Amino acid sequence: MLISLKLFVMLVLANGAPVVAAKVFRHRWSAPVDAGRKWFDGRPLLGKSKTWRGVVSGALSCALFALAAGQGFLFGLLFGVLALTGDLLSSFIKRRLGLAPSERMSWLDQVPEATLPVLLAMSWGLVGAWEALLIVVLFTLSNMWISPLLYRLGIRRQPH
Repeated sequence: MLISLKLFVMLVLANGAPVVAAKVFRHRWSAPVDAGRKWFDGRPLLGKSKTWRGVVSGALSCALFALAAGQGFLFGLLFGVLALTGDLLSSFIKRRLGLAPSERMSWLDQVPEATLPVLLAMSWGLVGAWEALLIVVLFTLSNMWISPLLYRLGIRRQPH
């Protein structure tokens, strides 16, 4: 059960570190991952809110936490990269659906971001399928609840 809590914390770090890094560094290191390119539909691949600063801060925060928590730097780094890959995948899908960058879409915003790294934890034998599902569901629901609170505190730009 302790590993589930560690994985949950890592998901929160992967999700939250880019937001904190944006507040701290403002426009520094804010190059968009998609370099401003557009897809065949004329829409951005991901949008300007998906930055290399966010990828690095999210992956590195997971790696450092995992190292401190006894899971190892490499596991944490891979976990963070997969969480952010899930987030980028969500953004790509939302752009295809015509949603604006930073516009929220419940479940799509959280599930890929949680599922990909939790599958890594499963493949490393850290959690079973039911525990993995529980982590994904709890992360998704808590993210839906916490985002409006972070907006009210002035940390997020959107309430959802």
